[in-house]
Amino acid sequence: MKNTPVDYNIVTNLVKESGIQDVGKASIREIKRLVDRIEAATGNKFIRMEMGIPGLPPAQIGVEAEIEALRRGVASIYPDIFGIADLKTEISRFCKLFLNINVNPEGCIPTVGSMMGGFACFLTINRMYAEREGTLFIDPGFPVQKQQCRVLGQKFDTFDVYEYRGDKLKGKLESHLKDGKISSILYSNPNNPSWICFTEKELQIIGELATKYNVVVIEDLAYIGMDFRKDYSVPGQPPYQPTVAQYTDNYLLLISSSKAFSYAGQRIGMMAISDKLFNTIAPDLKRFYYSDKVGNAMIFGSIYSISSGTSHSAQYGLAALLKAVNNGEYDFVEVVKEYGEKARIMKKIFLDNGFHIVYDRDEDQPIADGFYFTYSYPGFTGEELLKEMIFYGVSAISLAITGSQRLEGVRACVSLVKREQFPDLEYRLKKFHEDHPY
Repeated sequence: MKNTPVDYNIVTNLVKESGIQDVGKASIREIKRLVDRIEAATGNKFIRMEMGIPGLPPAQIGVEAEIEALRRGVASIYPDIFGIADLKTEISRFCKLFLNINVNPEGCIPTVGSMMGGFACFLTINRMYAEREGTLFIDPGFPVQKQQCRVLGQKFDTFDVYEYRGDKLKGKLESHLKDGKISSILYSNPNNPSWICFTEKELQIIGELATKYNVVVIEDLAYIGMDFRKDYSVPGQPPYQPTVAQYTDNYLLLISSSKAFSYAGQRIGMMAISDKLFNTIAPDLKRFYYSDKVGNAMIFGSIYSISSGTSHSAQYGLAALLKAVNNGEYDFVEVVKEYGEKARIMKKIFLDNGFHIVYDRDEDQPIADGFYFTYSYPGFTGEELLKEMIFYGVSAISLAITGSQRLEGVRACVSLVKREQFPDLEYRLKKFHEDHPY
């Protein structure tokens, strides 16, 4: 019997009962369910770092606007598939004020979260050309996006970008594009799970190669403005959120309201399609859609088929929220800086107790403190480490399920960890270090 902070026998039995073949390879939701059961059975509260969900209250401006919309009776009315006019206008303004790009409101479309937005992208963009096969994921990345491609029966390619930062990115990226089989490139910036942030040089490389090979870049901005090394909070003033849209017209942006606005529960995100891409004619789309215009196929083909539009009241909530942000009345970046502060403290606790940060640099700069960080412990693979730390009341996910080649690594999300839990985190990591000397 082991003397661990969480009862060894109870954890062992619950892992067996869970039916999970290998905890180290378990999905995020499987880990969550297992930890829920362990907490209930033992009374021990875990340091929960497996779920990438907001840990802050929702932006109240959106909540109040949504309540008012419900009172006006919008719940009884189908929303337009392409979104309400006010929201489309504010998404377009947001793109100009915070990314310094011009996107016609026509191409600014609300989606049922960026998850649905991504699914619609794969459904549409990867069908533009009959001779092409699928998406190139610049990893590490969000595992469910690859699952979406699998569900659609689409092929995909992938590589871990860690060894190909800066100028090295061009050769590696071109090696995947030169055979002409890739339809789209997808990455998140800042990155889930590693929190690396692409430099302007890297975004330029991606953009120029996307133009050269006529590939659409799907840029996932789930954590927009949250690289706290620079202040992206002032509308209409540099610095702006870095984006590939500065370097190519072949882009489609997915902007989430879940993290930046703590609005995850309402399942509303934003899709911004470049004017060029929206109006592109791709005759092969007619294999699946009535229109061969990308924008029409996306809205009246894919989005209509998936969801018939996005929650009516949530659109009014997000429209009001974006309007306040665009007018400089609500500083969304200041609110979410708490994640960066918590990451800074938590990373030090890990480092002080024998752990290492896996993805630790953006080219020549130390990585930012933000929503996620990655850690390892000598002598363990990420899968082994994840399994062992369950007994110490610390949950996370293995980098092995994210497309990362850094198989020693684990991803931690800081959002649900309360500051009052920091002493407990320190105790558990110290105990782990004592039990696993090196």
